[in-house]
Amino acid sequence: MSVTKEDVRKVARLSRIAVSEDRLEPLANELSAIMGWIEQLNEVDVEGVEPMTSVVDATLPMRDDVVTDGNIQDQVLANAPKSEDGFFVVPKSVE
Repeated sequence: MSVTKEDVRKVARLSRIAVSEDRLEPLANELSAIMGWIEQLNEVDVEGVEPMTSVVDATLPMRDDVVTDGNIQDQVLANAPKSEDGFFVVPKSVE
């Protein structure tokens, strides 16, 4: 797949990126090379290969799924400008 200067200009405009006229051709060449590399990846036979999330086989530690309030209400409200009965007090916003 070949990327043209017009393609780069259109993508830059849609992305709201300012690209000078003298940078269009080098960017088109770079993007064409990237697209060629992606086309090479499509030729790789991946039949029977399991998807991976990481190259390292690791299991995350699990904990009991228990609902708690965290027991840190005082710490949460410590920086609040105003609190009352364990809740933040904010100005009324609806008339």
